[in-house]
Amino acid sequence: MKVVLRSDVDGVGTAGSVIDVADGFARNHLIPRGLALRATDGTVSQAAAMARARSVRDLRDRETAERVAQQLAADGVTIAARAGSGSYLYGSVTTSEIAVAMTARTGVEVDRRKLTLPAPIRTVGSHEVSAQLHPAVAFTFNVEVVALS
Repeated sequence: MKVVLRSDVDGVGTAGSVIDVADGFARNHLIPRGLALRATDGTVSQAAAMARARSVRDLRDRETAERVAQQLAADGVTIAARAGSGSYLYGSVTTSEIAVAMTARTGVEVDRRKLTLPAPIRTVGSHEVSAQLHPAVAFTFNVEVVALS
């Protein structure tokens, strides 16, 4: 049976693709869960429109991620945090705080889940953070933690 996927299904396909699956899999799993629609002329043309929109959105997201990567790879971000003696922080700098600083610096909303810390940031100084804002755009940048006066 030919179906049009409405959302990404692991091991089957991506949203908007027209695929041929077993009748029982379509009737018992994909269609009742709203993951697919039976392929008709109208749904196939709708799937093509969804694919075009997805490719345009993906291109725009990639360009934005590359622009953010260029800005941050050059200078990084600076975060002020309360510190005690010996340059140790009271608490730690989290990915949420780094994402807020990135958003303030670049003007682009950054999701904290796209950032990876090798270890919690608990000291004043320079730390490297990895980011993957798009599947094709991964980069590292410096986070400078300074003590509040």
